[in-house]
Amino acid sequence: TTLVGYLTASFMLSSLTSRYILEQQTIETVWTILPAIILIFLALPSLRLLYLLDEVGMSCLLTIKATGNQWYWGYEYSDFKGMEFDSYMLPEDTLEAGQYRLLEVDRRMVVPTKTDVRMLITSNDVIHSWAVPSLGIKVDAIPGRLNQTSFM
Repeated sequence: TTLVGYLTASFMLSSLTSRYILEQQTIETVWTILPAIILIFLALPSLRLLYLLDEVGMSCLLTIKATGNQWYWGYEYSDFKGMEFDSYMLPEDTLEAGQYRLLEVDRRMVVPTKTDVRMLITSNDVIHSWAVPSLGIKVDAIPGRLNQTSFM
């Protein structure tokens, strides 16, 4: 630190300049600015695509709100008055042959086929993950935040 401080102070206070000190400023400027310009050209189209892909259309015919709780999910079909239920995981001792451990629930969320569905996902306590692997959907449920996705 002392050596760098001394050299910086001596270069700033000295009126003598050497051609070896000033000679490489052009290349340093180029290799600093050129990557920044490349990153800007890569980032702008990517940001545009992210915002276009995140936009959910207003033509959804069904809206479902999924709320993650400590040991269960709560579902609310907001297009139907009073249609809400909780979905609890089945205990291991009640599973039948062919059912999957930690995946089977007592009441499943049902959605119609060939219909645009909007999902609103939130949480009451901790971060959860709502997923339907066969549809390629996975959304985090975060307390205090309403995440949105859609599928058909």
